Amino acid sequence: MGGLLDRYPRGLAYDEMFGADGLPHPHTRALYDALQTLTGNDLARGAEARDRSFRDQGVVFSHAGEEWVFPLDLIPRLIPAAEWELVEAGVVQRVRALEAFLADVYGPAEVIRDGVVPRSLLTTSAGFCRTAHGIKPPNGVRVHLAGIDIVRDQAGILRILEDNLQVPSGMSYVVENRRTMARVFPGLFLEQQVRPVAAYPAWLLDALRQSAPVGAEEPVVVLLTPGVGNPAYFEHAFLARKMGIELVEGRDLFCRDNVLYMRSVGGQRRVDVVYRRVNDDFLDPVHFRADSVVGCPGILNAARAGNVTIANAVGNGVADDKLTYTYLPALIEYYLGERPLLPNVTTYRLDDPDVRSNCLARLDQLVVKPVEGSGGHGIVVGPQASDAELAAVREQVLAAPRAWIAQELVLLSTSPAQFGDQLLPRHIDLRPFAVNDGVQVRVPPGGLTRVALREGSLIVNSSQGGGSKDTWVLTSSPGWDAEADEPSAFPAQAVRGAEPDRGPRQDQPQQ
Repeated sequence: MGGLLDRYPRGLAYDEMFGADGLPHPHTRALYDALQTLTGNDLARGAEARDRSFRDQGVVFSHAGEEWVFPLDLIPRLIPAAEWELVEAGVVQRVRALEAFLADVYGPAEVIRDGVVPRSLLTTSAGFCRTAHGIKPPNGVRVHLAGIDIVRDQAGILRILEDNLQVPSGMSYVVENRRTMARVFPGLFLEQQVRPVAAYPAWLLDALRQSAPVGAEEPVVVLLTPGVGNPAYFEHAFLARKMGIELVEGRDLFCRDNVLYMRSVGGQRRVDVVYRRVNDDFLDPVHFRADSVVGCPGILNAARAGNVTIANAVGNGVADDKLTYTYLPALIEYYLGERPLLPNVTTYRLDDPDVRSNCLARLDQLVVKPVEGSGGHGIVVGPQASDAELAAVREQVLAAPRAWIAQELVLLSTSPAQFGDQLLPRHIDLRPFAVNDGVQVRVPPGGLTRVALREGSLIVNSSQGGGSKDTWVLTSSPGWDAEADEPSAFPAQAVRGAEPDRGPRQDQPQQ
């Protein structure tokens, strides 16, 4: 009887499992061999066990007013140790440059004086926050947590797709994906040496504590959430629980004399660090949207006075702006004196008349994105768009060129994904997370591999029908840290049909 991958179809994209010769890459050989021992029934049982585990743990996201179990594909994505070193170094380099850029644009603005970027980049950016000018974080960190999206093109080259420096999401799914995979298919780990991911929340908590104002000997850290109705509320509750900090809403906080306090059953308590999952516009009704009920009045004044740290910092959106993205290679050279380790996707600034004219002439070959877009919304993939969609985006670009960029189409790499009793190629990307504690930028191994579950789709966002994979960073160091990733208690003599522990857990999130 043949294996699951015997009839795996190959497309034009680079495949993360197989080389151009049709054979498994050297680092995927052990996984390939293990998968070949599975049957369609094994996959079905694994999927049922995964879904039960996620429902029991409340691993969900909200979309279109409904709550969905977060889709985890059962076939992991593998990254060899040498390649991970490049990813890690490239992400660290990028975060260092972005930190320097943010400190500069909210300070002396030398990057404008020296002509590296035009002043209009800031004045026309919706993410540039004038009220953040002059605020100096206690340890100089504005990007406490970054999510840097990376893709691999047809030639196998890793490229940065975009930067997420405001409220990057997905860290919780990295940890939960690993826990679930270790319980459902423990045998898949037998022939692998996989770096653990359970330390993600601890690294973030350490960075948050290091960012506390001077004099805070035992900093009080809270996580500010918009509330249970937010699509990422599971992650907010998960991270707060794992870090052992209070999960608060705006109504739980108040400012007095430029000091932030939290209301609790034991009375008021001073807060030193706010890990906020609330966007700038809603964070402080004194300075931003006056109708916001999810923020805290006066929190920005408290930050300006040096009495509280807001993580990530207010105003980081200017670095998320996709027009800023086009200047990152120059910014890396300007601030660090280095060449980029990971290149951008080839991108065009549509506010330039000549560039715009050229791009509009071949819209059906390009990907057009709104500079303020997120979650895959507003993206038009030229080769897959209808004539009506192309005509509509053409009008939008002509009406507001600064609001759009165009990119050469990158046929994202593929990886085997489960569909019933089959394994089929689907396009993927990678979001590594970087944690900055003011001394070093650390990149926890792996990150969130997102997968476009619809056939042919290049949009991997969960809000657009995407899912995720467990990301295995392989290591030559002996021993997978079993305790760190909470492996199943089942004997790992086989890769088939393992059931997760369905007993109650003390740390199950409260919805």
